[in-house]
Amino acid sequence: MTIQRKIANWRRISQFCARRVTDYGELIPIELAETKTRVLHEVVALVALAIGALFTLSFVSIAVIVTAFDTPYLVLTAWCVAAAWLAISVIAVIVMMSRRPAEPFQLLRDQLRRDMDAIREVAQ
Repeated sequence: MTIQRKIANWRRISQFCARRVTDYGELIPIELAETKTRVLHEVVALVALAIGALFTLSFVSIAVIVTAFDTPYLVLTAWCVAAAWLAISVIAVIVMMSRRPAEPFQLLRDQLRRDMDAIREVAQ
């Protein structure tokens, strides 16, 4: 490859990169707004779910203990309710740890990767 051809390739690459910078500038706020909206909706839904589930389980637990109040199994029932809460907590932790984290700016990363591939092809 001659020097003139290399210079022409690098000139085309630099022009390509200069055009794409404006595209990235437009893409970043769009990705940021989309990520913000998605995270906000997920947080609101998870908080509502958590509050609803905790209240439901609390009242069910109280109902189970009150039902066993006049029986010889009151202490056993209370400990079983506590064990159930512990199991729910452990399961919740396992589920949260196994979830794949959200990937913000995925579209921007994909575009950058494609552009880098295109630059590599032109540079060769």
